[in-house]
Amino acid sequence: MISKILIANRGEIALRVIRACREMGIASVAVHSTADNHAMHVGLADESVCLGPAPAANSYLNIPSIIAACEITGADAVHPGYGFLSENAKFADILEAHGITFIGPTADHIRLMGDKIAAKAKAIELGIPVVPGSDGEVKDVAEALKVGREMGFPVLVKAASGGGGRGMKIAKTEDDLAEAFTTARSEAKAAFGDDAVYIEKYLEKPRHIEIQVACDTHGHAVHLGERDCSLQRRHQKVLEEAPSTVLDEAARAKIGKIVTNAMQGMSYRGVGTIEFLYEKGEFYFIEMNTRLQVEHPVTEAITGIDLVREQIRVANGEVLSFTQDDIVLSGHAMECRINAEHPETFVPSPGKIQTYHAPGGLGVRIDSAVFSGYAIPPYYDSLIGKLIVHAADRETCMRRLDRALREFAIDGVETTLPLFHRLLANEDFQKADYDIHWLEGFLQSEAEKKTAG
Repeated sequence: MISKILIANRGEIALRVIRACREMGIASVAVHSTADNHAMHVGLADESVCLGPAPAANSYLNIPSIIAACEITGADAVHPGYGFLSENAKFADILEAHGITFIGPTADHIRLMGDKIAAKAKAIELGIPVVPGSDGEVKDVAEALKVGREMGFPVLVKAASGGGGRGMKIAKTEDDLAEAFTTARSEAKAAFGDDAVYIEKYLEKPRHIEIQVACDTHGHAVHLGERDCSLQRRHQKVLEEAPSTVLDEAARAKIGKIVTNAMQGMSYRGVGTIEFLYEKGEFYFIEMNTRLQVEHPVTEAITGIDLVREQIRVANGEVLSFTQDDIVLSGHAMECRINAEHPETFVPSPGKIQTYHAPGGLGVRIDSAVFSGYAIPPYYDSLIGKLIVHAADRETCMRRLDRALREFAIDGVETTLPLFHRLLANEDFQKADYDIHWLEGFLQSEAEKKTAG
C-alpha cells in the first residue's frame, strides 16, 4: 500500500496532489528547484527536498535527483502531475526498477501513445476513428506530395513525437507543401530530437473534443464525458468547457463506448484523455494523453469525481470507486487558464505579484499556487492559476464566470484576465459558435481594429 507520495512537479498541480494526499491520509513530499524555495507547494507538503538549480533540466527533469529524493524520504510512489516527466516512459521504467510506484499508466503505454504514428496505428487497430492521412512516417517531399494529392489539400504536416503545436504546419496547396514539410521536420528535430513527420487531412472547422477515461487493473474502464477545448491559440488551450454544446447524449454514449472498449482492449490503467477533432457529426482521433490534463477540474465539476484520488487508488491496485452507470453529468463548467502574459501580445510577464485576491462563492474554484508577494520565476510556464466555475446550465455558468472574473485582482504582473472579459462579451462565444481556429481569428481581428483605430 502506498504510504508516502513524492510529487515530481511544481505550482498548482503539485498543490492539487498534496491536497488529495492530505484527504486520503497519505504523506506527501514536495521537490523543488532553488527558484522555488519559497513556493506554496514546498510549504504545504509534509516534507520537501531541493533538487537543484532553477533550470528544469537541473531540477524538475533531473531523474537521478528525484530517485535520490525518494530514497532519502522513504517515498514509495511518485505522482508526476502534468508536463515535465509525466509522459516520460524512461522515468516510469526507472521508478519501477527501483521499486517505486509510478502513479500513471505503464511505461509501454506512455511510449506507445507518445509516438503519434504508432498511436494512430493502435487507434485504428482498436476501432477508434482517425483523421485520414499517411500510413506512417512520410520520408521526403516527393512522398508528401503523393499523399497530399491522394487525400486532397489542405493537409497538415505533424511531428510524430510532437505536442503543443510544435512541429505542426499547414499546407493549403501543393505549392505550400515543400516549405511546410521542411519546417515541420526542423521544428520536430529541435523540440523532440526526432524529425519524423506524418500527414493528415486538414479539417476546416472542427471542434476539439476530448474524452476523459479512468481505468483500473481489474479490467474496468469508465468514461466521464467530454471536454470542449476548441478555444486555442497556437494549439495551446485557453478556455475549456464541459459538456460540449455540439454533442447530444447519443453521440456522447457512442464515442464513450468506443473509447472504453479500446482502453479495455489495451489493458490501460489510470486516467487518460483521448483527443478528437469533431466535424459534421464525425470524430477523428488525434492523440491520447497518458496523464492528468490541465483542464481536469471541469470534468470533476460536472461529475463530482476526484480524478487525482482515483489515480492514487488505481496505483494502489484498487478497483475504481464508480461504474459507468454511476456517471451522471450535472450542469456546466468552464475553466480559464490565467497566465502571466500580456493580454494582447501574450509576451510572458514574470515578476512579483503585489496584490492577489481570488474570487469565491458558490460554484467557484481556484487552482493556483500564487499569493501576494510571490515572485513568478522566468524559468517555467507562465500559468498563474486556473479559474473554474460550475453552474446549472451554460448561460448561468457564463454569468458566474463574469462575476468571478470581476472579483479577481492580480497586480504587479501582466495577466490574461482581460482576454476572458472580452471573450464573454463576444456573441459567438455566448452562442458557443466557435471552432479550433476561431480564437486566433478573433485575436487577429482585435489587433487589426486597434491598429486601424
